[in-house]
Amino acid sequence: MTRRLAFSLYLAAAATTAIRAQQAAPAPVALTPAEIAIHKAQGDLAKNPTHYPYYNSLAMAYARRERETSDPVYYGKAEETLKKSFAIQPDNFDGLKVETLLLLGHCEFAKALEIAKKLNKQTPDDVAVYGYISDADAELGNYKDAVDAAQWMLNLRPGNIAGLIRAGYLREIYGDLEGAMEVLRMAYDATPFQESEDRAWLLTQMAHVKLIGGDLKNAEMFANNALSAFPNYHYTLESLGQIRMAQRRYTEAAALFQKLYAAVPRAESLFALGEALSMDGKKEEAAKTFGEFERQALKESALADNANHELIAYYADYAKEPAKALRLAEQELARRHDVYTLDSYAWSLAATSDYARAQAEMQKALATGVKDPRILEHASAIGQRVE
Repeated sequence: MTRRLAFSLYLAAAATTAIRAQQAAPAPVALTPAEIAIHKAQGDLAKNPTHYPYYNSLAMAYARRERETSDPVYYGKAEETLKKSFAIQPDNFDGLKVETLLLLGHCEFAKALEIAKKLNKQTPDDVAVYGYISDADAELGNYKDAVDAAQWMLNLRPGNIAGLIRAGYLREIYGDLEGAMEVLRMAYDATPFQESEDRAWLLTQMAHVKLIGGDLKNAEMFANNALSAFPNYHYTLESLGQIRMAQRRYTEAAALFQKLYAAVPRAESLFALGEALSMDGKKEEAAKTFGEFERQALKESALADNANHELIAYYADYAKEPAKALRLAEQELARRHDVYTLDSYAWSLAATSDYARAQAEMQKALATGVKDPRILEHASAIGQRVE
């Protein structure tokens, strides 16, 4: 879920970059919006290699390409490019905005929030900076502050796409699924047709909201539309796999998660695959997949952007190692207090049979009104134990 939110960060800014790129230097149709922006920025730098704003544009384009592919190599390129910007003009404002974006993408939310607040004091009417503040606060569990920042975005520029996206996510967190769909549709309608990945991302979020609300038919429709807009999009493959799980079409879900892992070899994709195989009755394959997942997740666990939520669920539900689940959940809780981390912590407490504390922590997660089915399922199971 973290990555699902984190990559809303630069939607509007990246879209603007890509539109300018198309206007200035038409590119082959086969190129994605991020690739168009990369080529445009590289061309600009070839003409003027000492103009630091071009390095900022290239770093932003690389970050957007990471969203398209989930290939971390592009974050590395973005960071190296940003160093060149700072070498020419240390701590320039737009460069620091890109740095904040990259920190959010790496899930280093506290550090991102610190920089974003400094930028906000420097330029209080910058809409994108308010977006970064909202994102960081939301992931840290500071939901009221996140709402305030998102509202400032819409106050400063009514109807802006980036502000609508934040509003949609926060409405989802507060359980207002109809309201979330409303603003996501508004954002989609405002997105230029040529921004195929942006449109696919928004359609995928709409599919996710419909899935949460139990409307599987429309969830599937939105997901299929997203794949039509941007074929084999990794976020949509994940979402459609979750929809197939809810439909109890486990063999199809497993096939989608296998395709996802081939495209994005992250531990969280393996966990989804293991769950699908397990539900499909393929216990040996599931056990093998979970073993691979654990090994990879442990390697990733030291990173800020990790699969720790999935690893906690694995230890609690499949490996039956509650002490490991609780220890890992406590580590996560030291970094963030979003509803998903609170849920993981409560569930790990329940796995150790500490149901009273589990219920107290779960109530914190439920306080926003969140309607995520897994959180509600955990809350029900804990509540029955306490009664």
